[in-house]
Amino acid sequence: QVQLVESGGGLVQAGGSLRLSCAASGNIFSINPMGWYRQTPGKQRELVATIDTSGVTNYADSVKCRFTISRDNAKKTMYLQLNSLKPEDTGVYYCNLLIGWLASKYWGQGTQVTVSS
Repeated sequence: QVQLVESGGGLVQAGGSLRLSCAASGNIFSINPMGWYRQTPGKQRELVATIDTSGVTNYADSVKCRFTISRDNAKKTMYLQLNSLKPEDTGVYYCNLLIGWLASKYWGQGTQVTVSS
C-alpha cells in the first residue's frame, strides 16, 4: 500500500518562495514517475510537473522556469520548489504516484498554497 503525505504549503506574498515535500511509504516509489498537481477554486485539478525515476522533468507552461521538481529515492520523498510565486498559483497542491504516466489512485491529502498580491 502506498501513502503520500504533502507538507510545506503556506501563505506567501507574490514573488516569494515555498518548498513543498511529498513523503511516500511503500515499496514502489523508486520505480514509478511522480507528479505534482494543483487544484484552484472553480477549476479542474491540473498537472503542474512530473519527474521520472531517473530525474527527467516536465512542467506545465504556466510554471516553467519558476518551479522545480525533484526527488530523493533513498528518502522516498519528492519536492517542488516554488519561486516567483503569483496569486494565480494559489491552490491545493497534491502529489501523485503515476502509473503508466497517468494519475493513479494514490493521492496525498494536499497542502494549501496561498499567494497574496
